[in-house]
Amino acid sequence: MADEIDGEILTLTDGAREKITEIQESQNRLDTAVRVTVTEEGVAAWKYDLRLVSQDEKSEDDEVVDAAGVMVYLDKETVPRLQGATLDFVSGMSSSGFKFENPNQPPAASDPLVMRVQKVIEDRINPGVASHGGSITLLGVKDGNVYIRMGGGCQGCGMADVTLKQGIEETLKAEIPEIIAVLDSTDHGSGSNPYYQAGK
Repeated sequence: MADEIDGEILTLTDGAREKITEIQESQNRLDTAVRVTVTEEGVAAWKYDLRLVSQDEKSEDDEVVDAAGVMVYLDKETVPRLQGATLDFVSGMSSSGFKFENPNQPPAASDPLVMRVQKVIEDRINPGVASHGGSITLLGVKDGNVYIRMGGGCQGCGMADVTLKQGIEETLKAEIPEIIAVLDSTDHGSGSNPYYQAGK
């Protein structure tokens, strides 16, 4: 059973509400609110951020919603990105955490080619690089060229170029014939263990 808050902006399930309250109680922070921020992760996915904030951290432009006593702050950019979404807390054998079910997509996600590339990255590429602590984010697709950013263990890795050419590019070309090349837009020099130093 879920309670709808502020019309149809966001629905919190009982599980999400109970987990937030549990966190507030365990940290002795019952007078806090939850700030939810949604930003674009590359061009085809959302990045969600949830954190407890003091109630006096509410800005004038924030939308304030009340889910049975759990106060949620949403900035004006986040509101349309969450319209009609549901926040749940899921527990599983391997992992547990908050999960959004969101009917909204970033603007570029309406491009069929972008979504085909994103699906291959999600289904075929990211599971492989995740085993090494890495991640691949799609930044754009233009004229047959795919622009990506490497994160986590891939940023600054000495094998990044091999991963790009023999893993990511080969996989995308095999799955999507329209792809000509994959270009890495990662700043590898700022990684935690960069394999080359930026020019001085």
